[in-house]
Order: sequence, then C-alpha cells, then structure tokens
Amino acid sequence: MTRGTWRRPLRALVVGVFIMGVDGASGSRALAQARATPSPVQAVPVPHEVHARVAPLKAPKSALVEFDVSPFPYEGLVPRTSRPFFDVTDDDGRRGHSSRAGVLWEDATYSDRRALLFMPKGFDVRRPGVIVVFLHGNRATLERDVGGRQRVAAQIAEANVNAVLVAPQLAVNANDSSAGRFWESYGFARFIGEAGAHLARLHGDKRTRKTFATLPVVIVAYSGGYVPAAWALHKGGSDARVIGVLLLDALYGEVDKYADFIARHPNAFFVSAYTSSSARGNEALQQHLSERDFPFDTSLPPRLQGSVAFLRTSGADHEDFATRAWVDDPIRVVLERMGGYARDPGKRVQSRHDPAR
Repeated sequence: MTRGTWRRPLRALVVGVFIMGVDGASGSRALAQARATPSPVQAVPVPHEVHARVAPLKAPKSALVEFDVSPFPYEGLVPRTSRPFFDVTDDDGRRGHSSRAGVLWEDATYSDRRALLFMPKGFDVRRPGVIVVFLHGNRATLERDVGGRQRVAAQIAEANVNAVLVAPQLAVNANDSSAGRFWESYGFARFIGEAGAHLARLHGDKRTRKTFATLPVVIVAYSGGYVPAAWALHKGGSDARVIGVLLLDALYGEVDKYADFIARHPNAFFVSAYTSSSARGNEALQQHLSERDFPFDTSLPPRLQGSVAFLRTSGADHEDFATRAWVDDPIRVVLERMGGYARDPGKRVQSRHDPAR
C-alpha cells in the first residue's frame, strides 16, 4: 500500500577491477517546520559540466588507500557517556574496547585506516557525477566483503551512473557498529574532503581535484553501517553535499537522526529496504512520519529526487541483502533511478517493476 508521494522540486543527484535499539524522535520540530515552510534555497550544488580536456576513463581504477582521517583509530568518548572508547588495557598495555561482543582489541579491530576507492570504466569527470560512500556492516573486511561478497564496486560499474566509490574500513571483522571519528563534529566532512584528494590522485589528472572536492554524496549503509551513517548525517558537516541515503536492512536504531535528516532535506531521497531483521526501526520511522502527515512510498519511485520510500521484503536473506533484496543488485537499481547522473546519457536504462516482495 502506498502512503503517497511528495513531489518536490527536481534536484539533480549524485569487482570490475579490485586489487585484490530505536531512539526517540527529536527531529519532530524540524520535520514539522520543513513541511510548513520548505526552504527555497537549494541544499546542494547544481550539477555542472566541467570544462576541461579530460577524457572518460578507458579502464576501471581501484585502490586500497590509507587515510589520515579514517573512522579508526578513534581516541574519543562513546557518545552519551563519559567512557573513553578504549576503556580496557591488558598487562602488555594493549588497548581494547568493551562491546556487546566482549573486548575488541585496538590492534586487531580498530587500526585499519584504509578505504576502497573505485572508478568505473567510462567515468567522466566533465559530466555531473556523484560519490557513493558505502558503510559496510558487522563482521566485514574491504577485500572479502565490500569488494567481493557485497559486489559494491561491481554494482557501480554495471550501473549507468557517473559515480565513484569510497568505502572506509570500519571495525574489522567484528560484531561492532561503532562510528569512530564519524561520531565527531565534522568528522565525516574531513573524511570526504580527504577522499577527494585521493580520488584525484587515483584518477591521474590533478585538474580533477576541485571537482572531486565538490561532488554530491550518496550514503549507502548496510546492516551495522547504520550507526556511522546516522552520525555522518547528524554531525558530519557535509549536509550541503549529501543528496541521498540508501539503507539496506540497516535501520536498527538512531531513528531520530534519520527523521531529522528527512526533515532538513526536503529535496533529498531516503530509501530504506528491509527484512524482519530491522522491521522495528523501519516501522518506528514510518510511524513518526505518519504522525506528522509526512507522506512516503512503499515501493521504489521511478525518480528518487525528494522521495522517501520504505521497501519491506520477504524471502530475502539479511546476509545477502546488499546483492539480493527486493531486486538483485539493489545498489545498482537505486543509483540508476537518481536521474541526471547517467554515465552514458544515450543509453536507455531498462525499466524495471520493483514491487516490495
């Protein structure tokens, strides 16, 4: 059943090769204000042509790159507490973090500064483009899961979208959803700023650095990636660049932060696809929106700008949800619905019927 579609002003959006609990609704006031008085100011830069003699990539490029401003290591406190993140020290001075899975040690779990960068063949820096930031779930590594099992780079390569990928390593192969430096004010902004410089180097043309520093951002979070995603939206300092959010069976909490994002970004898109695993959080956010007469869809709209959609699925497995959700390759399908960011404008994207299963 469709709750309705709120059509807002059109807003342009943002492995092939791989080197191998629910919070309260503090955003209620902002949501009501956004419905009453939509901001006339565009929240993100209008996509623009870059007038430079830089040819589209003739081959895909990827790299695992160490960041200075990576989510981990993290030296701060756990939010809402006065407890330092590293709150355990063994006899040898090794630091650890107390988690629901027990003590997780810094050297094994929170010391990987790398991020996976990927650019598909045909990426054209002269055309409107987007940076996809993928936040993996628990028990994941970049090589095994993001580059392999979840097929994130492959889905971007197969989509007709002028997009590049940035996927930071979070807690390494652990049952932990900690956001690390994304908990910090402007932590996400510093990370995405550094990503722009790394992307320019990977591209190979120094003239692209300004472009990568200003490209719009879409955040895709799978499973436990919901915590760093929520804090990136809440305190990240990059509101002017984030034009869409895709949650893949990921809304386990931080409902207030996602509600606040929806309220403050009437032109952005928000899509949450889910199984029974994260149904509670998705239902809580839907109730929050319904109580404020904020319409949403229960199927994927043909065009995503300004839309909010919840896609309840059945018969899908949580572990495979990044590749098999309400459709196969859901990241690809959503990116192709953005509009305005085609890598090949002359290529017609096959229409798909995408009912929630």
